[in-house]
Amino acid sequence: MAAIGIDYGTSNSEVVYFDGQKHHYIRLDPSLENSNKIRSSVFIYYKDELPTPPASAIEAKVSQIQRAITDQIDKAKQHYYEAQDPREQQSYGDKIDELRAEFHNRPALQRKAIQLLLKNMTVDDLSLLQLVESGDFAFGEEGFRRYLKSPDKGRLIYSPKNFLGANLVSGQQQAFVGMIAKQLAFFRESAEKQLQQTVDTAVIGRPVRFHGTRGEDGNSQAIDIMREAAKTAGFTHVEFLEEPIAAAYKIERELDKETNVLVVDIGGGTSDICCITLSPEKLTNLHRQQDVLSVTGARLGGMECDKNLIIKSIAPTMGSGLKMQSGLPIPPTYYTDMCAVDDIPKLNRFFSDDYGLDIAQTMSIVKEPAQLGRLLTVQEEKLSARLVNSSRLAKEMLSSKQQITLPLSYVEPDYQVDISLADLDRSMQPWLDKVKRLVSDCLKNSEQAPEMLFITGGMSLSPIVKKQLQEIMLPDLPVIEGDAFNSVCEGLAIQASKL
Repeated sequence: MAAIGIDYGTSNSEVVYFDGQKHHYIRLDPSLENSNKIRSSVFIYYKDELPTPPASAIEAKVSQIQRAITDQIDKAKQHYYEAQDPREQQSYGDKIDELRAEFHNRPALQRKAIQLLLKNMTVDDLSLLQLVESGDFAFGEEGFRRYLKSPDKGRLIYSPKNFLGANLVSGQQQAFVGMIAKQLAFFRESAEKQLQQTVDTAVIGRPVRFHGTRGEDGNSQAIDIMREAAKTAGFTHVEFLEEPIAAAYKIERELDKETNVLVVDIGGGTSDICCITLSPEKLTNLHRQQDVLSVTGARLGGMECDKNLIIKSIAPTMGSGLKMQSGLPIPPTYYTDMCAVDDIPKLNRFFSDDYGLDIAQTMSIVKEPAQLGRLLTVQEEKLSARLVNSSRLAKEMLSSKQQITLPLSYVEPDYQVDISLADLDRSMQPWLDKVKRLVSDCLKNSEQAPEMLFITGGMSLSPIVKKQLQEIMLPDLPVIEGDAFNSVCEGLAIQASKL
């Protein structure tokens, strides 16, 4: 039996096994060179026909068909009584008998109702729970490629983790349990195949606060969903560990004396900070809560930067800021809704026919409708997730360049946007101010001052983040060099090995 660490992230996920001496990275996405990382997004799709509509929809359509038959019977009766010729009267009598037989033939009515429903049904007509229960799943780059090729064949959940603490309506919580169970089962089976042994235990990373606005209720809901999903996926024992603490366990193995370390973990969906006392003498200790001096966290991740970059640098080329004939600006909500890949109700509203009609009507009352036409293309062709992904790539490229030209030809031929490092810096400043306040809160709540700084998570590679935290905010703290992408999962695997 083996125990693994699972870093179930907002943008990417990872699975690691620690044998007591060495970390083994589980290969999850063979299409990537660095295949131990996989996109956390899920594409749920249908290869052929959509599933049979729910019984309630079928019965409603049957009732509609029966009402139409009743109208036909009434008209036939009227013709029957008005007929002067006995043969004509007989014809209408036979028609009435046929219609009555059709009215009472429920199996035939149900078949007809299903045909009519499927004729006009699209994936958007299915609830998330129906999709999860009846659709096929594609993970990682395979799923994203399928989405790019045929977005109308399924639905992309860009970041399932972002919804776990949200106010989920009826059926949605069960849907996320089923969806995440599919992912966790895929992780477990991949680990068993590579390790050649049964995997029954997992330590799963968790943010200090899950994405959502429901406080502790949201956190409890998120853990409940993850725990039930892990059980459904075949794990018999699962524990959760806050991600910055997991990262601390990884770097603890590199220390030669007891040290207070400030760990700043900035991922795709959340920023989590902890101040913790680490010691090589405590490497095998299972429970370490007494060593945690302070911990804070908030939903301030890299995805917020991706969306901010769209609003600041890409949306102006899509009509943001244009004035209507009334002198009022185009509604800024067009662009925030366009980016809402982590808000299913808002994104569904943006993709609705009424929303597209509203944008089209606005195009008729602005001086430069061509720019707004790009927004309409994103709306009609459901390109929001692809646009956010392009913004993420731009952000990553600007980690090593002063300026880039971002191609957006999937929106419009020859459409591209020039973005500079200064543009990215300006778009990130409001977000960075919140992250720095989070760090200040953690320092304030710690009874002991940190002696070293460790920054991890994908956003730690940004030169803008490094400058703000290392050079400006915490210039006197020595920095521990470490792996920005793997430290959390390696720490989770270390904790799992103790179980």
